[in-house]
Amino acid sequence: MLRPQDTVSRERKSLNGVWDFRLDPEGAGRREGWQDGPLAGAQAMPVPASYNDVLVGTVGRDHVGDAWYQTTVRVPRGWAGQRVALRFDSATHAAVVWVDGTEVARHEGGYTPFEADVTALVTPGEEVRVTAVVNNELSFQTIPPGVVEQTPQGRRQRYFHDFFNFAGLHRSVWLHATPTTYVDDVVVVTDLQGTTGVVAYDVTVAGGAEHSVRVTLRDAGGLVVATAHGASGELTVPDVHRWQPGAGYLYDAEVELLDAAGAPFDSYHQSVGVRTVEVRGTQFLINGEPFYFQGFGKHEDTAVRGKGHDDAYLVHDFELLDWIGANSFRTSHYPYAEEVYEYADRKGIVVIDEVAAVGQNMGLAGGIFGGQSYVTFSPSTINEASRRNHEQAIRELVRRDKNHPSVVLWSIANEPESDTDAARAYFEPLFALTRSLDPTRPVGFVNVMLAPHGRCQVSELGDVLMLNRYYGWYVNTGDLVAAEAAWLAELQAWATDGKPIIITEYGADTVAGVHSLTPQPWSEEYQVEYLEMNHRVFDAVDAVVGEQVWNFADFATAANSVFRVDGNKKGVFTRDRRPKAAAHVLRRRWTTKP
Repeated sequence: MLRPQDTVSRERKSLNGVWDFRLDPEGAGRREGWQDGPLAGAQAMPVPASYNDVLVGTVGRDHVGDAWYQTTVRVPRGWAGQRVALRFDSATHAAVVWVDGTEVARHEGGYTPFEADVTALVTPGEEVRVTAVVNNELSFQTIPPGVVEQTPQGRRQRYFHDFFNFAGLHRSVWLHATPTTYVDDVVVVTDLQGTTGVVAYDVTVAGGAEHSVRVTLRDAGGLVVATAHGASGELTVPDVHRWQPGAGYLYDAEVELLDAAGAPFDSYHQSVGVRTVEVRGTQFLINGEPFYFQGFGKHEDTAVRGKGHDDAYLVHDFELLDWIGANSFRTSHYPYAEEVYEYADRKGIVVIDEVAAVGQNMGLAGGIFGGQSYVTFSPSTINEASRRNHEQAIRELVRRDKNHPSVVLWSIANEPESDTDAARAYFEPLFALTRSLDPTRPVGFVNVMLAPHGRCQVSELGDVLMLNRYYGWYVNTGDLVAAEAAWLAELQAWATDGKPIIITEYGADTVAGVHSLTPQPWSEEYQVEYLEMNHRVFDAVDAVVGEQVWNFADFATAANSVFRVDGNKKGVFTRDRRPKAAAHVLRRRWTTKP
């Protein structure tokens, strides 16, 4: 399922804007058939955006259940005879979609796209009504998991991840047209043979028209550098311009379907970054050269918009990454909008791409959120149905992001329980699946402190070690001397595994403007000394190949936590992107580090 494009044979129409919207906590709409006509009692809601903070008060913020969206769109007259599809870039966390009252799509998973062929339901030149019901409920079988609990105040969603459960249509919605026989998928895999680049490709075509395939590779200036014929093959590029960190050079592969006379009738453009990725011993190699990750865990999170994608924040955040000297980030803890990866490709920013499997650790959830405890893996909690949904989430992640040169590593879970036999049994087939879907990239997961070296049963399945540690914050709080000794000892133990180690989280909550002559937790001075302590530890262990601070910016969390002051304050930048003192410390380190 390729991203919609405007080409010589294709056209797309954005449905972004202000839609009709109605909350439906009782689920009446499905029973009463709200999709069959105009949405009564509706109010305005922008798309893309989370609805939670757009609405005023707690009704929208604390809503559990269905939320209805509706709009009308006129199908362009020029689309007669074309295949017409309706695409949602995401709907958090599950959705059903209708066109003029006819159901066309169902999808679970809040961070990957889905689409439906609606050709038979639309008439070019006429309007159609598009209705979607989006549900934000989480269970032990969803990715991520949660529990809907009955309370005296009504239904409440309990979730086990430490960021706010924003919901709605967070990304673009499209109506788009292609020929009836069309390029359905493109896979590119690149290699380097000295100064020559090799681009292996595989094209999938849908539709029954007679056709042949031609692939033309052009450089950034538009000059043709290679051509090939056939649904699969190789393109070779002498004196190739490599894609590399900090220099996101992209070629353009135009995939054309040709009729019997050799005339093209469909065209799709796939950007290509020629680079290699490899794990060798304790090194992480890009283009055969050791790479050291400098950057952050991030969130899709801004005021009012919530997780709604915003191009202004996209560009500004990348400007801040450049200013501070960062070369990478992790899509914690879910796949981001496709625009983010496309921009990372262009800017040469390296991405660890993570599936939305966060919160699969009831020991950790009990410590953070308190309340009723559960067993993580059991027939009634995270079980075989959960793993099937996890597998589907991985499939959709790899299918969507496989061609991005910026993506160098798949992360299949964040901080799950990993020190039990049940955890090993759950995750082993997921690692195998990911490698079968994409044998060209390393695979890993993010380990939490509850499963230290010698106890974790899942780490040996990964190609790299990714560690989240908070010595000096959640443990050894305020005692950086003890924290440094304990952290160094653990990291030296992990180094004996002979794998690259990426520190994917380390950080301290800091309220901007709070200062102390002697560094105290929550002060900007403490965040600075905390980071400097961590950096001494990292520099002492050769197996460490990366450091990603938690977090790039402050972000929203659940409103019922007494230890989150207006959200998580571990950001190096505030939520509105103002730098704390720590930002200048990182800039000095990252812009001078060899």
